[in-house]
Amino acid sequence: MSRKVIPIQTEMQGEPMVGKPSWLKVRAPMSKEYNDIVQMMRDLKLNTVCEEASCPNIGSCWKQGSATFMILGRVCTRTCAFCDVETGRPDAVDLDEPVNLAKAVAQIGLKHVVITSVDRDDLKDGGAGHYATVIRELKARQPDVTIEILTPDFQRKADSCLNTIMDAKPDIFNHNLETVPRLYRSVRPGARYFTSLRLLQRAKEVDPDVVTKSGIMLGLGEERDEVLQVLDDMREANIDILTIGQYLRPSEKHHPVMKYWTPEEFDDFKYIAEKKGFGMVASGPLVRSSFHADEVFNALKLRRNK
Repeated sequence: MSRKVIPIQTEMQGEPMVGKPSWLKVRAPMSKEYNDIVQMMRDLKLNTVCEEASCPNIGSCWKQGSATFMILGRVCTRTCAFCDVETGRPDAVDLDEPVNLAKAVAQIGLKHVVITSVDRDDLKDGGAGHYATVIRELKARQPDVTIEILTPDFQRKADSCLNTIMDAKPDIFNHNLETVPRLYRSVRPGARYFTSLRLLQRAKEVDPDVVTKSGIMLGLGEERDEVLQVLDDMREANIDILTIGQYLRPSEKHHPVMKYWTPEEFDDFKYIAEKKGFGMVASGPLVRSSFHADEVFNALKLRRNK
């Protein structure tokens, strides 16, 4: 049985914030495109992280025909304090999912596909083989589509799990660091900062041509200098694309928002990150890992071709 489980919070500094500033107000999704995608997902028994993680951009992205697919079920084996995805015992892997996902991509007419998943610590390979099958099915049916994957950390799994995924040749390998090292114990208790960082570094070592990407959330209690250190760590790991967004609390049971960083502060981080050498940076209060992912990837390609 799945459940919402939130760890006891520690290491918080200052007082939690209440209310939202004006720059975080978004309209509820009501477009025809949104309703059409909802129905299609139900018909094909597919999940999206847009829905499961309560993304604030779901209305605007789905209206543009963009969605991030979540494979390997709806139930996660980890308990992260920021995440709205259910925690518990996952269902069996849906073997029809790769074909159904490829059908959905064709039906929506996507040119850039983002695929993520829950953590599957219950599987021997952490779900790496299923990722590879999805990528290959997409390439076979939609050869012109670029594929971005946002993976778990495969902690305590064999190194071959990463190789399995990289052998399928995704265009972008994404894994989010999420927050600064000091907050991992309270925010990502099942993960390790340097394990995640090393995964991104190894992806580039296995396939030097792959674009690597990572992101962090602000508002969990981090300090500015800690964020800058994370950016330095990412560049040391040769990460190409960076996303920075504002953490929004899904419910009162989740980690509180400790600060709402202003749009100007996000612009400052973008400027600094570009100076540090990131190929592309998306930084703003409503930025999420897959927010306008196709535009970010295309902008990176254009910049590299200059």
